Amino acid sequence: MIDGIILASGFSERMGKNKLLLSLGSDTVVEKVIIAAIASGLNKIILVCRDERLMEIGKSLGVKPVMNKNAILGQAESVKLGVAASEADGYLFLAADQPYITPGFIDLLIEKHMETGKGIIAPVLRNKIKMPILFSKSYREDLLRVQGEHGGFEIIEGNPEDIELVEVENERLVADVDTLDDYRWLMANGGELL
Repeated sequence: MIDGIILASGFSERMGKNKLLLSLGSDTVVEKVIIAAIASGLNKIILVCRDERLMEIGKSLGVKPVMNKNAILGQAESVKLGVAASEADGYLFLAADQPYITPGFIDLLIEKHMETGKGIIAPVLRNKIKMPILFSKSYREDLLRVQGEHGGFEIIEGNPEDIELVEVENERLVADVDTLDDYRWLMANGGELL
């Protein structure tokens, strides 16, 4: 059993407004991520956020919302809250601003974990590790100790022998919305992925 932990506590500083509530088609950015997670083989979905509107969206879609009152301390706070709320065999951390993630890609990461037995499964695009990232529960204590803005990336760097990298063939799968230009790019390159 792998739980999905959606990290939705950022401040959207480069966007100037809450990017997760921007519309893409008939859904908001965060709704697209939640819907993909629900449709995948993930066990439970946990939405870690700092905004009451996001809490309501999570409840309305049937996922477990967790309020992050210390979001100012960085992404690590969301990681710790998500792990603490899970009793699964592993955790797939999803970025709430990657609206074109698909259930199939999520399931591919879970399958790679099952096939390889590796404790960390991460997508890679042009030699850069992207979200979503899967950690087995053997890293639970490490994840509960992370600090700052980098979340679990220090754990990845410290365990190169336990990582399986998955090459991303379609950039849109891991494209995130940080700026208005990112949003416009996603709008222009919209439509459903097969």
